[in-house]
Amino acid sequence: MARSTLSSRFRRLDIDQYDENRFVEEPEEAAAAEPDASPEVEALLRQYPLGEALRAFHTAIRSSPGNTRSQAMKEQAQGTMLKVLTSFKSSEIEQAVNSLDRNGVDLLMKYIYKGFEKPTENSSAILLQWHEKALAVGGLGSIIRVLTARKTV
Repeated sequence: MARSTLSSRFRRLDIDQYDENRFVEEPEEAAAAEPDASPEVEALLRQYPLGEALRAFHTAIRSSPGNTRSQAMKEQAQGTMLKVLTSFKSSEIEQAVNSLDRNGVDLLMKYIYKGFEKPTENSSAILLQWHEKALAVGGLGSIIRVLTARKTV
């Protein structure tokens, strides 16, 4: 057997960097944290016409803290999003879901499934209505992307 194959000095490429199960800690993004949009969303929900509820919905989706590791921030965003979703009438849900792009529908699905994890009074029935409309727009691909995503809300 050749002596050079026993050493690892002949490797010039670190193949371990391509291992998807290798854990690499990401740096904390405390300085780049997004501001809390829940007061703005609460103010928009108090002015309830559909345009304001729709603006509150888009504000809550835009201010999602998906890249943060702070669990408290994620819980607060989940509570705000659940308030927004429960404030819609069932006839307004389809218009709100149709106003989202593909990434927005996927993010909405993440919030719907997160809401299913911790149900409150009557929230499951409302979330099922949202799920039906989001599934119609996003298709099964949206569910697959949400269930296989590494980043959670």
